[in-house]
Amino acid sequence: MLALKNKNPKIMVIGDLMIDHYLWGECTRISPEAPVQVVSVQKETTVLGGAGNVINNLIALGSEVDVLSVIGDDTNATELTTLLKKIGVSADYLVTQQGRATTKKSRIIASQQQVIRYDKETTNPIGKIEEEKLIEIFSKIVEAYEIILFSDYGKGVLGDSLTQKLLTLSKKHKKKVLVDPKGSDFSKYKGAYLLTPNKKEAIEATGITINDEKSLYEAITDIQKKCELTISLITLSEEGIALYDGALRKHPTVAREVFDVTGAGDTVIASLSFALACGYDIDEAVKFSNLCAGVVVGKIGSATATLNEVIEYKSSLNKSVSSSHIKTLDEISLLSEGFKQRGKKIVFTNGCFDILHVGHVKYLEEAKSYGDILVVGLNSDASVKRLKGESRPINSEDDRAYILASLEAVDYVVKFYDDTPYELIKSVSPHILVKGGDYKGKKVVGEDIADELRLVDFVNGKSTTKTIERIQNDRC
Repeated sequence: MLALKNKNPKIMVIGDLMIDHYLWGECTRISPEAPVQVVSVQKETTVLGGAGNVINNLIALGSEVDVLSVIGDDTNATELTTLLKKIGVSADYLVTQQGRATTKKSRIIASQQQVIRYDKETTNPIGKIEEEKLIEIFSKIVEAYEIILFSDYGKGVLGDSLTQKLLTLSKKHKKKVLVDPKGSDFSKYKGAYLLTPNKKEAIEATGITINDEKSLYEAITDIQKKCELTISLITLSEEGIALYDGALRKHPTVAREVFDVTGAGDTVIASLSFALACGYDIDEAVKFSNLCAGVVVGKIGSATATLNEVIEYKSSLNKSVSSSHIKTLDEISLLSEGFKQRGKKIVFTNGCFDILHVGHVKYLEEAKSYGDILVVGLNSDASVKRLKGESRPINSEDDRAYILASLEAVDYVVKFYDDTPYELIKSVSPHILVKGGDYKGKKVVGEDIADELRLVDFVNGKSTTKTIERIQNDRC
């Protein structure tokens, strides 16, 4: 996944743009006028929704994105183009239709629960003139994109005629088209690379009730045959994602907590498009998509997942697998960057940790108490020998790393091979650097990088050297 970090595939999004408007507040009483909640609004936010949320997800992952759509000639259209420009997406390929209302969905959220939603929009099919303009634009620019993505919200942009014309042009230029479909008739998407219907949509489109492996196979193959898809795919909510390309298989969900599924479908198709554009095969892309969705459903409202968040989330899924918390220099650099973006306080310490004892554990527990994330730099075997002599270490660097990673106080372990962890500290750039109390009055490597240095006293009489001496004396 680290290889995706510097990938910036160019993706074209075509579909229904809208604005997601949120009023955030608290509810402490019932209205005397009617039996309804009174929400005291404390914050108001506006973000791109519909196909715009797909764009947000692609941008968050690192894609270059253009959008092709139709908007109205109203104030909502002005607000929408401003939101696009804020994330660096051009409005050059948006066609304006006179008299059309640009979709805006307003949600009232009280104490992190959605209370009500009200919409303002036009959902009639776009005009013939607007359709012809879209085709004209697309035919001139299609060659520039690695993936074409249709985000159909049933608001009138992706009608049958336009959809088929766009698919024909895409096929001519050998471009994969991924579609988030709408409605019960998928025939207009015939010839796409894949569709991403959810279970309910797949049941409505096929008339097959999906309740076991046999019915899932029947539905997913039915969609593939009727729509002439390269890949047939159905999202199964908490059961994960099923796909068929001659063989049926399911990739389980990796969501740890679900707070809000708003926009989760947008995340699925955006992350699939990104991964495929970066060269992943379909199974790798689906696994990546499940991770992205796991991040997003843990947030409130239409949300996105950055690559750093996905990497961190994958690492945190199973703390019992200690090896997943042993990171390389590049990996910890990416993780640290993500932690800082979300306001997490990073603590760093380092050492040999040869024979782990109670002194080490208490030292690490206190270090962790200073922040949110504890990163431990571990001396390699070669550097321990240079520091302690040829008889050390007793335990190999792999064993020492695994044992450290299993401790509750330790979030990540990173081996370093130089005599000092200076380069590692530069990569982590911690808020707090922790060293033993014996460094009082001494120069500490990396204190020029960290915001703060803290010294922790060791537990009296506890050390690896003393443990080795006691073992040797017992043998005598």
